[in-house]
Amino acid sequence: MEFHLEFTPKFFDIKINHRQNLLLIGSCFTEQIGNKFSKYKFSVLENPNGILFNPISITKSINAYIDNKQYQEVDLFYKNECWNSWEHHSRFSTPEVNDCITGINNSQTHAHNFLKTADWLVITLGSAFVYELENNVVVANCHKVPADKFTKRLLSVEETVVEFQNLIKNLIAFNNGIKIILTISPVRHLRDGFIENNRSKSILIQIAHLLADNHSNCFYFPAYELIIDDLRDYRFFAEDMVHPNYAATNYVWEKLIDTCIDVSTQQLMKEIAVIVAAKKHKPSNPASDQHKKFRQINLDKVKKLQAQFPYIDLDEEKSYFL
Repeated sequence: MEFHLEFTPKFFDIKINHRQNLLLIGSCFTEQIGNKFSKYKFSVLENPNGILFNPISITKSINAYIDNKQYQEVDLFYKNECWNSWEHHSRFSTPEVNDCITGINNSQTHAHNFLKTADWLVITLGSAFVYELENNVVVANCHKVPADKFTKRLLSVEETVVEFQNLIKNLIAFNNGIKIILTISPVRHLRDGFIENNRSKSILIQIAHLLADNHSNCFYFPAYELIIDDLRDYRFFAEDMVHPNYAATNYVWEKLIDTCIDVSTQQLMKEIAVIVAAKKHKPSNPASDQHKKFRQINLDKVKKLQAQFPYIDLDEEKSYFL
């Protein structure tokens, strides 16, 4: 008797490799996957605005990268003894206004330059609920401002698709070769309610498929379905029963490797993994001949990979084993 129906996503016609640049943006699940790419030495930039959940804030932020928007004090607000931006995560919030502006604008410029040559834009949508100020401006983060200052509403498929279609048009004009991976975060937004969370996710899924079906440079990766319909068990969630745990994230990552990354790159990732694991090794006697030999063996591996693949950054590992 089968107690688990494994789901195999459709392989991408175009695959990711180490020569390419990847910009990842969206929910906290974005950062979990971004960390995996970074571990295997892909060229990655993740969440230049910090974590973003709703589609409107995501499209707005990417358009701001295209325009290299530079923020000023008038774009910020002061609350809880910090300067904040409605378009950014609280990691940019600081007591001094100039520090906040500098941090935001440095991130904007970096994202603008990275996006110029990005091969892939990975967008993870978290929730179709938005919070709006009195002027109908959607905020990316409420910054612990009282709830009565916002109006909460559920986005429609139609208005969100229009936002994304305009974004895709701008992206192609800015970087004609960019490809987009759309995925839905498997993180449950249960503070909205069980029924409301499912309504929200269903809207995001519909949006993602409409875009992937109608734009040749858009692809859909089913992270949400892999956890909700394939693993389908609370033992794959953290103690809060909201966030996928380490095992679940690894499962999605393994499926992503098979689906989105080319075969030769997968082999290279295995070689990189050996070096990364060796760097984490804690010797009982760092001065021993045995450890010196261990370091030399791994230094040789690093040098060999650097010679074969000079576009992969292994400088940190090389310095460690020297």
